[in-house]
Amino acid sequence: MSDFGGRTVLVTGAGGGIGGAIVRQLVAAGADVVASGRTAGSLEAIVAETGVRTAVFDLTSEDEIAAAIGDLDLWGVVNCGGFGGEIASPMDTDIAVFDKVMAINARGTLLVTKYASRTMIRLGRGGSIVNVSSQASLVALESHISYGSSKAAMDNITRVSALELGKYGIRVNSVHPTVVMTEMSAFYWGRPEIEGPFLAQMPLGRWATQDEVAAPVVFLLGDGASMISGAHLPIDGGYTAR
Repeated sequence: MSDFGGRTVLVTGAGGGIGGAIVRQLVAAGADVVASGRTAGSLEAIVAETGVRTAVFDLTSEDEIAAAIGDLDLWGVVNCGGFGGEIASPMDTDIAVFDKVMAINARGTLLVTKYASRTMIRLGRGGSIVNVSSQASLVALESHISYGSSKAAMDNITRVSALELGKYGIRVNSVHPTVVMTEMSAFYWGRPEIEGPFLAQMPLGRWATQDEVAAPVVFLLGDGASMISGAHLPIDGGYTAR
């Protein structure tokens, strides 16, 4: 595991399961973590556990993001905050939900990158950004039109940011997890008629754990990945290899 030597890393969505696992692993690796969420309440548990600093802002608000991180001296960022939207086909999708998913997942990632990268460039120490995307951006998943589209937009933000920030020594990559079975995901992925056929197509045949998503994020963020930028790393048990 990389030693971050006190480098300051912002993690959005830190109050969630995957975000919390990323925070814990970064703290263990010696990073100075700033945990971010939409409300202070959502961060109480991870702060109590790890003692990290916090930055509270809504991913849909450029003003809040600019105020919270514009003057924050950052070396790294993990864009993990997101919204799942709805389970719907293109024929049945609620465009208002689509707009919200895009605003949080794609636009929010761009806004955090916008203000964080300005600080990283100003400091002149290089840095690393990892965007938590999804298998839904790499292959078509039924009923995931809004979510998959938002993550595909995030992937382009990853690639263009890697292209533009490389000259400053800033790397930008993404990870693409399969489902981590939580209460939130179980309502759809836990259905036997959904879970069975999906896992049957996955070479490893099981869902990911939060730590199995966090570890590759920490790797890509750290110096062990110092020549990797613009990459999209699946964490999906081989599902998208089919």
